[in-house]
Amino acid sequence: MPQDKPQKKNSVTLQKKKCVLISAIFCLCIAAGIGAAMLWMSFFIHAPAATRTQPVTFTVSSGQHFTTIAKNLKDQGLISNLSAFKFYVRIKKAATQIKAGEYELNKGMNPKTILNFLISGKNKLYRFTIPEGLNIKEIAMLVQQAGLCSAKDFISLCNDPEFINELKIPGMTLEGYLFPETYFFSKETDCRTLITKMVSTFKKTFNDTWKAQAKKNGLSIHEIVILASIIEKETGNGKERPMISSVFHNRLKRHMRLESDPTVIYGVSDYDGRIRYKHLRRVTPYNTYKIDGLPAGPIANPGAKSLEAALFPAKTNYLFFVSKNDTTHKFSTNLKDHNKAVRKYQLN
Repeated sequence: MPQDKPQKKNSVTLQKKKCVLISAIFCLCIAAGIGAAMLWMSFFIHAPAATRTQPVTFTVSSGQHFTTIAKNLKDQGLISNLSAFKFYVRIKKAATQIKAGEYELNKGMNPKTILNFLISGKNKLYRFTIPEGLNIKEIAMLVQQAGLCSAKDFISLCNDPEFINELKIPGMTLEGYLFPETYFFSKETDCRTLITKMVSTFKKTFNDTWKAQAKKNGLSIHEIVILASIIEKETGNGKERPMISSVFHNRLKRHMRLESDPTVIYGVSDYDGRIRYKHLRRVTPYNTYKIDGLPAGPIANPGAKSLEAALFPAKTNYLFFVSKNDTTHKFSTNLKDHNKAVRKYQLN
């Protein structure tokens, strides 16, 4: 009997070694599997869906489910494997970080880069230019044509007292403060953001030096904006802005009426492209043939050069000007010479 004990002990030891070996092999298999999976995933996230680059505008709608987003990426040829991409995004815990918007992607991008784009929120931007001298309604039509905001909503906000007060603008509308500039907006931009950016650009442009000059001229910022808007509409040749400004400054100092046709046009609703005597006779807050001083508010949105001209007029004695029909004007210091110029350039 004593001789059987070593054999039993050896059998148990051998069994244990087998278990350890099997466990080790199992662990190695798992490790190898994990390693292979990681290697495959690494290859997937760094490999673009196509060898050739091809731009694709990809849209993520607000509230869109991640599964739909991933399927759309596959359908548009931006990723090669739907399941792998979904698995990768879930590992990164990034499904809820994807932001709505329009993205300029490319089939030559790898899945990792594509996901980073969707998380970044770097939407495709559209160039939008506001020319100098347009009024609120004209800008509203441009905004609508660009697909950024409806003209109705744009005009409504520009006349909303609460919104105007929020932007700290002194006028009854935002006329004059929608700064002419080239902007870049995404399709996700709303009306409020759009207008706020325009007004913000105006405030940055109208710097402290200009504010000091307005005070030196004895005019408020709002009065300068009104004057600049008239200069903008009267100017055909940019070089004449300071001289046109000098005429209006000289008239204001002498308490003469400004008698500016563009102000009359802004105040009537039946203007058909030709100013008539009935328009000149009609009393409105904008008819500077009938009212003293500046009109009730800006008549357009002036650019930087017209604002600068309003602040820094040329030093002249001019009180009149008339169009020479070649974008320039004939300036006069007295009514006799002005009437002579009118006969020469207009009546004849």
